Amino acid sequence: MKKNIKNKITRRLKVLEGQVRGLQKMVEEDKYCIDIINQSSAVKQALSGVENLILEEHLSTCVIKQIRDKKESKAVKEIINVYKLSKNK
Repeated sequence: MKKNIKNKITRRLKVLEGQVRGLQKMVEEDKYCIDIINQSSAVKQALSGVENLILEEHLSTCVIKQIRDKKESKAVKEIINVYKLSKNK
């Protein structure tokens, strides 16, 4: 993984960690349900953004390497599995 992408992902995950802690605190403090749902939705969107960055990095590095190394079927299987996972959300 490229260092700049790794740093960007790490920063986003740290923000997400804080969001999840905040979400937990909201539940513990019996905050308004809709506010909790809104915060939960924000966490899911942020996590989806992290997934997108990781997938983009994988496609632009690992998949290209697999194709160059004549491992096209492995690359295709991985992409199909990720696609299937994303459809099940």
